[in-house]
Amino acid sequence: MTSLAIGALSAQTGVKSPTIRYYEEIGLLPSPPRTDGNRRVYSVETVRRLKFIRHARELGFEVEAIRQLLALADDPQGSCAPADGIALAHLRDIDSRIDRLTALRDEVRRMVNECAHGPIGACKVIEVLADHTECLHDHH
Repeated sequence: MTSLAIGALSAQTGVKSPTIRYYEEIGLLPSPPRTDGNRRVYSVETVRRLKFIRHARELGFEVEAIRQLLALADDPQGSCAPADGIALAHLRDIDSRIDRLTALRDEVRRMVNECAHGPIGACKVIEVLADHTECLHDHH
């Protein structure tokens, strides 16, 4: 079995050493065995698992969802329905954030476009920020 030092694991996965140690602390990665000199040594399986975690983080999955997905991945004969459910919930969250950001962008664009660029007393940006009822959207 090939074993890797933390630097080699970091180089193969693109995950920095402090992040690798953090993932160990929170249980996403198992604690690795150590050498007589107390250095961590990682297996090739850890490379696969860490790449999985990194990709899931890049896609915006939260740590708890990743923990659940890893547990599902550890049981290849299990149903993928729970994984689909986790991904669907994440997709709904992404859609919700996009909706809120779109409303936010529209509101700020409207404030800027309606500003007459005159004295501050007539500034639409200041007016809207001071009075939420001037906004087009209730939530943003």
